[in-house]
Amino acid sequence: MTLQFGPILEQWPYLLGGAWLSLQIAVLAFACGMLIGMVCASILHQGPRLLRRPVAAYITFATNTPQLVQIFFLFFGLPTMGIILSPFAAVLLGATFNAGAYLSEILRAGFASVRRTELEAAQVLGFSRAQSLRYVVIPHVIKTMLPPLSNQFIVMTLGTSMASIFGVEELTGRTENLAAQTYLSVEAFGVAAVMYVALTLLATGVLALCARSGNRTR
Repeated sequence: MTLQFGPILEQWPYLLGGAWLSLQIAVLAFACGMLIGMVCASILHQGPRLLRRPVAAYITFATNTPQLVQIFFLFFGLPTMGIILSPFAAVLLGATFNAGAYLSEILRAGFASVRRTELEAAQVLGFSRAQSLRYVVIPHVIKTMLPPLSNQFIVMTLGTSMASIFGVEELTGRTENLAAQTYLSVEAFGVAAVMYVALTLLATGVLALCARSGNRTR
């Protein structure tokens, strides 16, 4: 068996465009999921009991059902209710919905790790609840939770490959197209695997830099 990477490598701009789309989905879903996670984790940590139960129910449902099933519901189920989403929107919403639940659990552990003495010091200095969250809690959480947050982002980046099922031409979708056109499946998916490794390493490096920058400005 002779591997022929030439025809695949000639299409690197096409594959790079797919990788860029994969990264966009992962970044947008992660950012929106972080917002959801912050709100849910805050409610579970110090919120009113009235809101804790629905938040806990959301987390339990989202973390115990496959992300693919969630996207299937958004893409195929919502049209029966008159709500039609594009493939990209369905994938992005599904990934955000799923990420929000997992990030809620990660951030809740981070909130629980904040020492009471730090919060008491913030109160002595006259910090409001919002200021304590911004200058004490969030920097501590980001620093402490960087490894699990990085792992979650990597999982989300790799999980964007399921978008190809819905016709989104991200990296896996475009790889499938090239494999079908050239009949070089091993070479096409081999190149795609290397590109996924590069994406995850790049993402991990960027998250580490963001954490260092946050620590310096703390």
